[in-house]
Amino acid sequence: MKRVIIGTAGHIDHGKTTLVKALTGVDTDRLKEERQRGISIELGFAPLTFPNGQRAGIVDVPGHERFIRHMLAGASGMDMVILVIAADEGVMPQTREHVDIIELLGVNRGVVAITKKDMVEEDWLLLVEEEVTEYLRKTILKNAPVVPVSAVTGEGITDLLAILQEMAGEAEEKPAFGKARLPIDRVFTMTGFGTIVTGTLWSGVINIGDTLELLPTEKQVRVRGLQVHGEKMEAARAGQRVAVNLQGVDVEEVERGFVLATPGYLSPSYRLDTALRLLSSSPRTVKNWTRIRFHLGTDESLGRVILLDRDELLPGEEAYAQIVMEKPVVAYKNDRFVIRFYSPVTTIGGGKVIDAHPPKQKRFKEEVLAGLAVKEEGTLADIILQELEGHPEAVCTVQDLARAVGAEEEKLLTELAGLIESGEVERFQVEGRDYFLSGYGLQQIESRLQAILNDYHSRFPLRRGYPREELRSKHLKSFSPKVSAALLQLLEKRGAINTGVNHVALPGYQPSPDSRQQRVIDHLLLEFARQPFAPPGPKEISEKTGLTGEALNEILNFLLESGQLVKVAENAYFTAEAIEQGKKLLEGYFKNEKELTLATARDLFDSSRRYTLPLMEYYDRLRLTKRVGDVRVKFGQG
Repeated sequence: MKRVIIGTAGHIDHGKTTLVKALTGVDTDRLKEERQRGISIELGFAPLTFPNGQRAGIVDVPGHERFIRHMLAGASGMDMVILVIAADEGVMPQTREHVDIIELLGVNRGVVAITKKDMVEEDWLLLVEEEVTEYLRKTILKNAPVVPVSAVTGEGITDLLAILQEMAGEAEEKPAFGKARLPIDRVFTMTGFGTIVTGTLWSGVINIGDTLELLPTEKQVRVRGLQVHGEKMEAARAGQRVAVNLQGVDVEEVERGFVLATPGYLSPSYRLDTALRLLSSSPRTVKNWTRIRFHLGTDESLGRVILLDRDELLPGEEAYAQIVMEKPVVAYKNDRFVIRFYSPVTTIGGGKVIDAHPPKQKRFKEEVLAGLAVKEEGTLADIILQELEGHPEAVCTVQDLARAVGAEEEKLLTELAGLIESGEVERFQVEGRDYFLSGYGLQQIESRLQAILNDYHSRFPLRRGYPREELRSKHLKSFSPKVSAALLQLLEKRGAINTGVNHVALPGYQPSPDSRQQRVIDHLLLEFARQPFAPPGPKEISEKTGLTGEALNEILNFLLESGQLVKVAENAYFTAEAIEQGKKLLEGYFKNEKELTLATARDLFDSSRRYTLPLMEYYDRLRLTKRVGDVRVKFGQG
């Protein structure tokens, strides 16, 4: 059966709590002060079992204007509402404010219970019914059935139950799939159990043993126990009133307004981009930077409104606004919220969240307003593309996108498949995990890296390419090493770059000395050729070429990388031709001899010990020769 939450709404002393008791048998006024004063101060909760066996949870909210913030905490999770209007008073100020709140929160399913029927004459009751119907005609509850009842005599209660049962059967359930999210409306402790929180589970499933995240503190907690409608359960599903026994947190660390969620699903933010509507009945306008009270879920925060396309929002108007909070709030795309004026405290408007983690927005910018319009009204594919293109050089997982655009991962993957096929989105993998970025974003990265490489090749024409790690740390530092490696691989597959083990270059690039460098290289190679087995060292090279420091290293590295020189030891360089000539001399020697001393090798190469020793050690490393004691033999012999 469907899991449904029913909330009450209405003016103080119109009989909400008495009606709930008549429906459920439960007195939701649990506080001593509530019983003494005869009014509800805090939220009350009661299970309701319909005649057909279906169960629902009832949230009884306070009606006094001083406790509207508590009413808002209870109204945030309701699927349908019982609007309670006393027959002896009719529509009153908090009736109107509660209906405004219900409308702002999008609760469009409900029934009107005209209570205290036994206290008025029939003619008066008819007048009240007429007044109620006329008032509701311009509200979200214009089609709501109106049922006169008496909680004292029981008259009308059966009819009300039947209507509620029918509505509950038609209500749209909250999604039990996906991530868990529970706004906390009550926190207490019990001896032997520890910290307990309650709330309406907005989405997902919570199981005993689950690890959840407590937000906005981002503290990890464990589910020790669960109750639904006062009964112990192994699991709780979206749409149910839940009590959760938490392990890993003290009661002092939790408060109403916090959220329990699947780890990594939500994150706190100081800014929200919103579509903000001011009630037609609002007694005040909202000017830019107006301080307001912001209500989302069970949380109340102070914030300021930044109007993005005007200087003042008038009653009945709607506009895009960024709300800057004084403390972090936990929100998700399309969440509905209510705003109240800071002082005096009155409900003035509300709306829905468009972006739960926006950047600081500039006012009166067409591109900002157009972007918000896409996020609010565009297709899911449009919103995905805008999110990716809005952060062109950022790569996202499907989990990142789910948080950013407020959609289920399965729906995102379906839309992403189409965008990948059309070339508007690119996908690549790192250790089996999919990452996404827009085709535009990849083109931006490609163009930027090509410009960087082109500049590098111009400045260092003798180098094979940009050192790979240096390129990553300077120009791809926003990515992890593994993601940047995958991006470079993707760009190489597109033919945009060439990558080596240690360097990155433009396609087809080959190191090429300029005319001045070529003259130096030609002169230097002639010096090496004059005495192939007594080549000049770095100091001599510097003296002969006039080059020092980096300029000298550039030439030497180019000759080494191009294979024209071979480094056999520190500060000992030979030409490739000399190395090959030496090999042939040794091969000829070992055809007739079995052992070679260093002195004999020196004579063989017509050189000195300074050059012969590092050269013979190099041949040892090549496994051409092998040292045995004070002599060398041909490798593989002796």
